[in-house]
Amino acid sequence: MPEITRRTFVKVSAAAAGTTAVASKFLFGGLETVQHTDSLLLAQQLQEDTVHTTCWIGKQDCGIVARRIDGRVIKLEGLEAHPKNRGTLCPKGTAQIAAVYDPQRIKTPLIRTNAKGQTGEFRAASWDEALNLIAEKTKPVLEEDPKLFLWQKGRSKAKAFYDKAFVKATGATKLGHGAYCSDAGYRAAEYNLGCHGVLHPDFKETRYLLSWGWNITAAGGNKTCWITWPQQMLDAKEKNGLKIVQIDPRLRPAGPHADEWLPIRPATDMAFALALCRELIQLGYLDEPYLKKFTNSPYLTGPDGLFLRAEVPADAEEGTVGKALVFDLTTGATAPFDEADDPALTGAYVIDGVTVKPSFQLFIEHVESYTPEWAADICGTTPDRVRGIAEEFGRQAQIGSTKVVDGIEIPYRPVAIMAYHMAQQELGFQTLRAMISVAMLVGAPGAVGGQLVDFTWKVHKNYAKFENLSVKEGPYDYTLGKSKFFPINTGFPGILTKVMQDPAKYEVEKLPKIAMLHYVNPLTAFPSQADFLKTYGMFEFLSVLTPWLSETADYFADVVLPAATMEKYEGPSSASDQYIDGKTIRLPVMDPLFESRGEIDIYIDLCERLGVLYGEGGYIDQVNKNLPLKDEFALPLDEKPDVRDIFDRWSRMEGLEGGIEFFEKNGVWIKGPVSAKKRYGYATETPFGGAVHRLYGESLLVAQNKQKELGADEVYYRDYTAFPTWRTPTFEQSPPEYDLTLISYHLVVHKQSRTSMIPLLTELSGKQRLDMNPQTAERLGITEGDEVIVESQNAVTGETRQLRTVVALSSGFRPDVVGMPHHFGGWSPKNNKGLGPSPNEIFYTGEGYMACTADQSYHVKVRVLKG
Repeated sequence: MPEITRRTFVKVSAAAAGTTAVASKFLFGGLETVQHTDSLLLAQQLQEDTVHTTCWIGKQDCGIVARRIDGRVIKLEGLEAHPKNRGTLCPKGTAQIAAVYDPQRIKTPLIRTNAKGQTGEFRAASWDEALNLIAEKTKPVLEEDPKLFLWQKGRSKAKAFYDKAFVKATGATKLGHGAYCSDAGYRAAEYNLGCHGVLHPDFKETRYLLSWGWNITAAGGNKTCWITWPQQMLDAKEKNGLKIVQIDPRLRPAGPHADEWLPIRPATDMAFALALCRELIQLGYLDEPYLKKFTNSPYLTGPDGLFLRAEVPADAEEGTVGKALVFDLTTGATAPFDEADDPALTGAYVIDGVTVKPSFQLFIEHVESYTPEWAADICGTTPDRVRGIAEEFGRQAQIGSTKVVDGIEIPYRPVAIMAYHMAQQELGFQTLRAMISVAMLVGAPGAVGGQLVDFTWKVHKNYAKFENLSVKEGPYDYTLGKSKFFPINTGFPGILTKVMQDPAKYEVEKLPKIAMLHYVNPLTAFPSQADFLKTYGMFEFLSVLTPWLSETADYFADVVLPAATMEKYEGPSSASDQYIDGKTIRLPVMDPLFESRGEIDIYIDLCERLGVLYGEGGYIDQVNKNLPLKDEFALPLDEKPDVRDIFDRWSRMEGLEGGIEFFEKNGVWIKGPVSAKKRYGYATETPFGGAVHRLYGESLLVAQNKQKELGADEVYYRDYTAFPTWRTPTFEQSPPEYDLTLISYHLVVHKQSRTSMIPLLTELSGKQRLDMNPQTAERLGITEGDEVIVESQNAVTGETRQLRTVVALSSGFRPDVVGMPHHFGGWSPKNNKGLGPSPNEIFYTGEGYMACTADQSYHVKVRVLKG
C-alpha cells in the first residue's frame, strides 16, 4: 500500500467530503439538482450515519461523534453534550482518524524470526498461533511463580479489565507509566491530604493561581488531557478576574494568559515553596481553626521526632497505637487530639520531665532559615518577588471568609496551585509536600475556590497505608516494594532496569522471566534509553499489544499482537469536568480493520488459553468484582463473555434505560452537578473524609530510621524527612563546563509516543530542536537552525551521552536552561522516522536521577557544542 502523504490525505478527505455532501442531499431531502450522474448513483448506494464514542488517543476520553459512510469513518467531531470537551476536539482528537486507516499499522499477529536487540524480522501468524505461543511460554512461569510474569502498561483505558482483572487473574506483577508522569505528586497529595491526584484549582471560584510548571495551553494538567482546563481557565479570567502567576523556567504557552512570569531555576521549586511558607507565617496569614482541627499541626512531638501518645488500654488489640496528644489551652493539660477544646499550635511544654512541642512549632523553626534572600539566591530571582507572591497569596486567601454553596456554609479560600508533570524531579515528593504546605497554612485544601486534588474529595487507600510504612529486610521483589530503598514505591520501570543489571546490589534474588507490554514503548517513551536497550532483551519471552510496530517491539518482541485503535469497546470512563458528573464508554466506530482486535477481546481469549478465564478468581470473576457487575447483572463464571454484553450489563445495572443502547444513542451519561458535599473537603459528611492532614510526616521519619537500621545508603533515606528539607539536587554536581540545564516538555499535538505514529500530528509538530535563549546562543556563537551536539553528564557515575539536533531560539527560556520536546526519537514505523532524537537518549535514571518514591527525574546538566 502506498505511503500516505499530506497531499494524498487532503485529496482523499476532499473526495470523502464531496461524497458526504452528495449523500446528505439525497438521503436527507436536499432539493438541489445534482449534475453529475455518477455521483448521484454513488450517493444512492451509500448509507451515512453517526456513532458516538470517546477519544482514543488522548488522556481524558473526550466525547466524539464519528460520521460514517457505509460503516467507514470519514470525520470526527466533538460531542456537544460531553462536559470535558463541550463539542470541541484538539489536534490529537481530530487527527486520530488517520490512525484508523494508517497503512503502517500492524495488520496481523507477528512472530519474530531473528535475534533480539536489532531491527526485527517477523512473519505473519494467525491469532490462534500467536495466542497459543504466548500461553505456552506463560503457563510454566505462572506455575513456578506468577510474580515473574511482568505486565507493563503505558496508559490503559479500561483499568477494570486490564490493570485489575488480567493482573489479578494471572497473578502478574504490574508496572505502569506513572513514575514518568506525575506520580511523585500523587504520593505527596495522598500523604499530606489523603486524596488521589496532584493539584488543581476550583476554577469557578479561584481568584489567584500559582501555575507551577503547568503547560497552560499546550498540555493538560491534573486529571485531564488538554481541552478542559484551558476552557475553564479562560472562563475564570473573564468572569472572575483570575490572576495567574506562572512559576516555570520556561514561559510555555502561558504567555498570553499569565499575569506574571517567575522563571525560577529548574528543580528549585521546593526552595521557593519553603520560603513562601516562612513568609506566610511571618505575615500572619494562618488559618488557625483549620490547622488546629483538621491537621496534625498541634500534635506534641518529642526530641526523638515522634508524637507523644496516650497509653494504650490493656484490652486493646495487638498493634494498636495510642492516640496522639496535644496541649489543650483550655485545661492547661495534655489531651487526645480529638478530645481537646483548644489545642496549642506553638510553644514548648514539659511533660513527664521531657520537653515537647506542637509539630507546628517545629515547622516554624524548620522554615525560619528559608528566607526570601536565601530562596532568591537558589531560585535565581529576587527577594522582593518571593515576598510579593507570599503576601498576595495570603491576602487573596481571605482567611476567615465563607461562602454558601448548595445551602452549606463552607470556608472560602480563593487561592490555589496548579501542578502536575513538574512533580517528576529528584526532590519531587517533598517538593509537592512543600507546595501543599503553602495551601495548608491558609486553610485552602478542600475550600471553595481553594486547593483541590481530585474531582471529588475522597480518601485514597494510600493515606492509611502511609501511616505505617512497611520497610522489610531483603531479599526483595524486583520492583523493590516495601524495601529499604523505597518505603514509598510508585512502581518504576527505570529502577527495574537497574535491578536487572545488578540484582545483588538491590538484594533481589528473582528477576522477571517473561513480560507483556500493553501500549507502552520504553525505548523512546522513557528516559535513559541505554538502560532499556541493555535489559529488555533479557526477558525469556516478550509479547506486545500495539497498533503499530513500536521501537520496543521492533527490537525485543517475540510476538506482536495488533491492537485496534478506535474500533473497540473500552471504559467506563469519567466524563466529569469537576463540576458536572458523568460517565461514558468508548464504542467501536467501525469494525476493526485488518486483523486487529480490541484488547478486552484479546485478554479474554488469552486467559482462556492460560486456564484463568472461568471460575472463582478467574478473569470473568475479576471483571465482576472490579467493574463491578453485581447480582443479576454479574457475568456467569462458566460462560465466555461477549464484550458488548459486558458493557450492556454494566449500563443496565446503573439504571440506564436500554443498557448499552443509551450510550449508542447519547454518547454520554450526565449524572448531574457535582454537589458541594462531594467536591469540597470541608463539606463531606465527615470533613475531609475523616483524614487528619499531615503537615508533619512522622511515619517518614520512622521509615528513615528503619532504612538506616537495615543499612540503606544515604542516597535512599536522605529525603525521608518529617518536613520537606532542601538540599541541592544531585544533577547540579556535574562539572562546571556542563553549564546548562536540560528540561523536556509536551507539545499540544502529542500525547505519549503513540501520537508520533500519526503523520498529520508529526507534520504539525515538525522536527526535533533544542530550544535556547538568544543570549545563550550569542554567548556560544550559535544561530537559529545551527546543528549542535548536546552532551549530558551523570553527576554520580561520570558517564556522558550525546545527541545531535538543531537550535531554535526562544526568549521564553531562562538563559541557563535549554529544552527539548518529548515526542521524538522514533524509527519504527516510518511515520515517525527521521524526525530527530529524543531527549530520553541523554537523560539518566537511577540514583541521583529519581525521587525517593521511585519516580523519574527529568533534569540533567548539559553542554552544547557546535556541530
